[in-house]
Amino acid sequence: MASTAHALHILVKHKEQAEDIIQQLEKGKKFSDLAKKHSTCPSGKKGGDLGEFRKGQMVPQFDKICFTGELLTPHLVKTKFGYHVVKVLYRT
Repeated sequence: MASTAHALHILVKHKEQAEDIIQQLEKGKKFSDLAKKHSTCPSGKKGGDLGEFRKGQMVPQFDKICFTGELLTPHLVKTKFGYHVVKVLYRT
């Protein structure tokens, strides 16, 4: 089982906006460009890059998708912070 993951995310307030971002990604838009434009998280300035983190460091819903979700696929996750579009780059 992986103990660390490296992920990108885009944080927005509304589910509809997160779903729209996923559609744009599926049409070929760059994750980093969308993160810089839409994310309300400070990581948006870095293209949504959260870097590498350990299992248990993030809120449970976010953590679960990062350690069980399909790699390199945008996932929609709701947390107390809002709606995240999460793309897991790798796990170690």
